[in-house]
Amino acid sequence: MKISFHGHSIVKIQTNNHTILIDPFITGNSQTDLNVDDQNPDVILLTHGHNDHVGDTVEIAKKSNALVVAPNELADYLSWQGLETHPMHIGGARQFDFGKVKLTQAFHGSSYVTEDKQIIYTGMPAGLLLFIEGKTIYHAGDTALFSDMKLIGEMHPIDIAFLPIGDNFTMGPEDAAKAVEFLNPKEVVPIHYNTFPVIEQDPQAFSNMVGNGSVRIMNAGDQFEL
Repeated sequence: MKISFHGHSIVKIQTNNHTILIDPFITGNSQTDLNVDDQNPDVILLTHGHNDHVGDTVEIAKKSNALVVAPNELADYLSWQGLETHPMHIGGARQFDFGKVKLTQAFHGSSYVTEDKQIIYTGMPAGLLLFIEGKTIYHAGDTALFSDMKLIGEMHPIDIAFLPIGDNFTMGPEDAAKAVEFLNPKEVVPIHYNTFPVIEQDPQAFSNMVGNGSVRIMNAGDQFEL
């Protein structure tokens, strides 16, 4: 499969038969290379309800008829916008035609702010474990460091992990380096940094903290095969 990174927390996975888009925050994202009109995924996976992760989900899903898989309350809210959704919750797993999805815990918040400044509660935030074509992908979403990451890594040997390093709202580089130690993935990609001034970070400094050569620093549009 082909995996590409597109700034902030956007990850795209192209399998033999499906295109999967994670947290498609495109409009207003200074770091992305994507154009909303060009996106035609089969599936959109969301980690939580914050606007910089839900992003352009409604517009993209309506145009592409994509299935949206999200934590329960967020899935309900998006279904009221006319989207086809599948609700899940932390600890639960589900086999889909594109692969298996399991939600992990994430220590963060989850709410959507509407244009008229209403805050919509969207349940608990989550991370994503994806089991696709014999590979295991972990997208941590927005989260603090937590010790059960070690359990996640022990139960599900991870081929590639996407971890936030931006600090302020999520783990910073030091905590993310400890997360790598807990998770023990074969490779890790830093995400959720440099989009806004408050989360500016040097990914090379993070890589130096990890120190074992397993960090893949990706620019928007970079792609690799897994």
